[in-house]
Amino acid sequence: MAKALDGVRVLDLSRMYGGPMCTMLLAELGAEVIKVEMPQAGDGVRNLVPQTEGLESYPFVIITRVKLGIRLNLQSEGGRSICKELVGKCDVLIENFTPGVMEALGLGYEGLKPYNPALIYASISGFGHTGPARTQVAFDTIIQAMGGLISVNGHPDSPPTKVAPAIADFLGGIYSAVAILAALQYRANTKQGQRIDISMQDCIWAITAIQYLPLYLTTGREPQRLGNRMIEVTPFNIYPAKDGYIVIAIVTVGQWQRLLEVIGREELKDVPEYGSQVDRIEHIDEIDSMVKEWTTERTVDEMITQLRAADLPCAPVPTFGQVASDPQLASRDMQVEVEQAISGKLKVPGSVFKMSQTPGNAAQPAPFLGQHNAEVYSKLLGYDTGTIDTLQRDGVI
Repeated sequence: MAKALDGVRVLDLSRMYGGPMCTMLLAELGAEVIKVEMPQAGDGVRNLVPQTEGLESYPFVIITRVKLGIRLNLQSEGGRSICKELVGKCDVLIENFTPGVMEALGLGYEGLKPYNPALIYASISGFGHTGPARTQVAFDTIIQAMGGLISVNGHPDSPPTKVAPAIADFLGGIYSAVAILAALQYRANTKQGQRIDISMQDCIWAITAIQYLPLYLTTGREPQRLGNRMIEVTPFNIYPAKDGYIVIAIVTVGQWQRLLEVIGREELKDVPEYGSQVDRIEHIDEIDSMVKEWTTERTVDEMITQLRAADLPCAPVPTFGQVASDPQLASRDMQVEVEQAISGKLKVPGSVFKMSQTPGNAAQPAPFLGQHNAEVYSKLLGYDTGTIDTLQRDGVI
């Protein structure tokens, strides 16, 4: 089946989570992604737990599937020369080194543009390539903090709390993929490549500021940590039940009135203080208390039945294991099997790209270190077996 990015070749010099997230998405959409790793150690994610029975890092398998894998020592003159040859054969380069590293190696955008004037060169870093913080080393939690997310996350009486997944890394990769797709479209129209500079701090700030910057600008007050509440609407929370917890999310006037009917408080329908979200948010504590009084007397299943019968948004709070076995996710192939050369069959997340003509494909294995050296260096660069053997012996590839 045809893929949306058939014919697009990506040279992936990134490591850990941010850049590899980006190239995983591009690979699922059909791009040929060539993942470059140092000859001895490889990507640091190869060492992360948990390990498969074949002693492969499971997170590495997930984020590196559908890619070709080669070894290349960018610290060597020969490796840098080969990198320039590869750039001439690729449409996109992506890297996530600390700003200045690629330039010091002679592999910055301006240094590589002569080898491919139409190159799209994407950089992901903690703080971007401009500004006073640009050279600071950063990982996910640092960026969650510096992007403002940790300041508003957690419960009012809790210490600063990060979001569990590495959201700064993953958002940097997602925003980079969007920028690369836009740059490919621009190049199709103009024949011009360009430099992409993605700051993970920018990404976290962008999603946090949508909801929390307006309050700060209009009142001058620091946004408070709200726990499971929403800043703009109520009742919108996780409430205790007799046997667990339930999410109830009420947004519209119609939903509010139907909720009052379900919980037996119809007399509040015409109370002016509860007439709109603008009014209700000023009474969030009393509204949450009223809903909690109702939920604590009932089981989750009992409430789900009643609320869904009234077409009201709600959900249980399942365990991770229950989500992993969720029939809705299963119906959309959100777990698929890959056949690893070393570890055999493994389950990995499926592709979110459900497209009628060019669906995403996540069911391809991740490479072992240098698995595609011969294929890439011979077919793409025309190296013969003797040359490849010499480069391997010298630690270049």
